[in-house]
Amino acid sequence: MKKILSIILAAATVIIIAGCGDSASGDEGNPESIVMGFVPSQESDTIADTVEPLADKLSEELGIEVEGRVMTNYTALVEAMGTNEVQIGFIPAFGYVLANQEHDVEVILKSERFGSGTYVAQYIVGADSGIESLDDLEGKTWAYGDPTSTSGYLFPAAQIMDEFSVDDPETEFFGESIQTGGHDQSAIAVLEGEADVATTFDDVRTGLEEDYPDIMEKTKILTHTKEIPNDTISVTSELDDELVTEIKETFLSFNDDEEMIKIMNEVYNWDKIIEAEDSEYDVVRETYEKFSDDISIDDM
Repeated sequence: MKKILSIILAAATVIIIAGCGDSASGDEGNPESIVMGFVPSQESDTIADTVEPLADKLSEELGIEVEGRVMTNYTALVEAMGTNEVQIGFIPAFGYVLANQEHDVEVILKSERFGSGTYVAQYIVGADSGIESLDDLEGKTWAYGDPTSTSGYLFPAAQIMDEFSVDDPETEFFGESIQTGGHDQSAIAVLEGEADVATTFDDVRTGLEEDYPDIMEKTKILTHTKEIPNDTISVTSELDDELVTEIKETFLSFNDDEEMIKIMNEVYNWDKIIEAEDSEYDVVRETYEKFSDDISIDDM
């Protein structure tokens, strides 16, 4: 638990330090231009080219220049929103909770995939492993992508902590853990016998079938976590309410624009853009609190 806590707090520290810097130049309210931040789900050059028409369309509708900027990672994106270098951010649930807590970043919209505004984390095990319940995972080897991943680590770890009354799933429940670097790699680790269980988003295996045609046959889903709210479109507090409403309505109008929705799907697999409220992310806050224990970010 010390490892995940230190990583979370280190990321939060970067965000706090960024918030202490000067804000980007420009008057509060309607800026002359807006920067929209993305984190690569593909090659940086590719995503930059992909989102350019999206930025152009938003600029046309708002009457304000909009730039699509590709960030190195979600910490960098939240940091940039904290200093008002980026005004619109495509950030996942955990990143949003930190951005809201430290910088009053506001969620206005979220993704819909497969008809749902939420998703779940899943536990993948070998089809012939004999593992039939979470109890059977005790002492086994756990593969996860990243210790700050909402679905890959935080929600499954919190579930194990609750169900088995442990403080650190890696040392007190599982026999060994492997940090693979990504959801795909975690699923492959189970398929190739390097791990007994992997935790990923649902269902990561469908994107692996082309390269691993037997993955559905040789693995199975043991169970799922509670539902997690989908990734967000969030805005900085420096934007005035009228402009935020315009931004929100413009994005919602993209649902009727086949080209724009195609772009959203290519970038982050969004099928639709739907409204979101901050309260939907309370479940993420509650999960985060399990890892922060009695240490408050405000005390740092």
